[in-house]
Amino acid sequence: MDGFRPLDSLSALDAGDWDALHDGGNPFLAHAFLAGLERTDCLNPDWGWRARHATLWRGGRLVAAAPGYLKTNSHGEFVFDQVWAEAYRRAGGRYYPKWLIGIPYTPVTGPRLLAVDATARDELLAGIVERARGDGLSSVHVNFLPEPEQPAFGAEWLAREDVQFHWRNRGWPDFDAFLAALQAKKRKNIRQERAQVAAAGYRFRIRHGDDASEDELAAMHGFYLRTFADYGNAPALTLDFFRHLARAMPRQLVLILAEREGAVRAGALCLRGRDTLYGRYWGSTEDAPGLHFETCYYQGIAYCLREGLPRFEPGAGGEHKIARGFLPAATGSRHWVADARFAQALAPWCASEREAVDQYRRHAEAKGPYA
Repeated sequence: MDGFRPLDSLSALDAGDWDALHDGGNPFLAHAFLAGLERTDCLNPDWGWRARHATLWRGGRLVAAAPGYLKTNSHGEFVFDQVWAEAYRRAGGRYYPKWLIGIPYTPVTGPRLLAVDATARDELLAGIVERARGDGLSSVHVNFLPEPEQPAFGAEWLAREDVQFHWRNRGWPDFDAFLAALQAKKRKNIRQERAQVAAAGYRFRIRHGDDASEDELAAMHGFYLRTFADYGNAPALTLDFFRHLARAMPRQLVLILAEREGAVRAGALCLRGRDTLYGRYWGSTEDAPGLHFETCYYQGIAYCLREGLPRFEPGAGGEHKIARGFLPAATGSRHWVADARFAQALAPWCASEREAVDQYRRHAEAKGPYA
C-alpha cells in the first residue's frame, strides 16, 4: 500500500530498504541498532516507549522514513519538556502520549527524515503531522536534528537549542601534538591526570565488537548498571543488546577497558561512525583520581588520532570537558504542538531559552583551552 504508513516494529521492515535511505555514517540510524533495541527488550512500554516509525511508500518502494516512538513520559530523550507536560496538564490537556522522532537514549545529532529526495521528505513530514492530528496526539518532537534538515520545518514548528562539547582534530598526528596545542596550564593538568592513572597501575585496551569476549561484554554491562544505580536511574539497555551490537555492528562497537591487577576495573562503551567516535556509557568498580577522564576522554581522543577520525562526541553535558580539549557545539530540535494556543504561549519561552543557550555557548567558547 502506497502513501504514509506508521510501523510498530522495524523487524517487519527489510534492513536493506531502511539502510538505503541513509549514508551509513551515523551508527545509531542503522536498522541493526534500532531493531536491536526492540528485539532485546530495551524499549519496554512500561518505561514509556512504543515504536511508531514513520514510513512513506511509492510503487511499493520505501522512499522515506523516520525513527519514531510514542512516549508516555519524557524518559531517555535528553531534550527536556517536563515543564511543558505539567503546564499542559494544568491547562486541562493530556500531553502524553506524544510522538518522538529520534533515537532512544541517544543525545546524538544525526539525520531524522530519511528520504530519497526533498519531495519525499516533505511528504513524510506532512504525513507525520496529519497522523498526529488524526490520532489526537498533543505534539511531535524531532530531537537532535542536523542543521541541513532544519529548513524543512516551517514556522509552526517551535525551535529549541542546547550545547554539547565535542573534540575535533585540527590536524594533530598524535596525542603529544594535541597536548602541545593546549594552553600550558591545561596541558600540565592533563599530563598530571594521566600520570596518576598510570601510577595507580591501570592499563588500557581497546576491543571492537568482533574481538570482545563474553566476559568483557558482561563487564561493560556491569559498569553500565553500576553507573545508573549510582545516579538512581533505571538502566534500559540489556546485556543481550550489548551482545547484539558486538555481533551485528562488530567494527562499530568500541570498548575502552581499564585493567588493574589482572582484572577489568572500568570501561567506556562507544560507537564508531564514518568520521566520528561517539562516547555513550561508562562505569567502574572503583574510584580513582583521573580514571573517569582517562577512560572516557583521553583514550577516546587517542583512538581518534590513531584511527584518523576527525571528531569525538563524548555525550551530553559537561563544561569540565573544555579544559580537556572539547569545544561547545550547538544542537537543535523542532516541536509541533497540536493546540495552537499552547504553541503560541510556548513560542516566547523557546525564544528566551535559545537566547540563554546562545549566551552560554559564547561564554563557553571564550573559555577555550587552546593556546
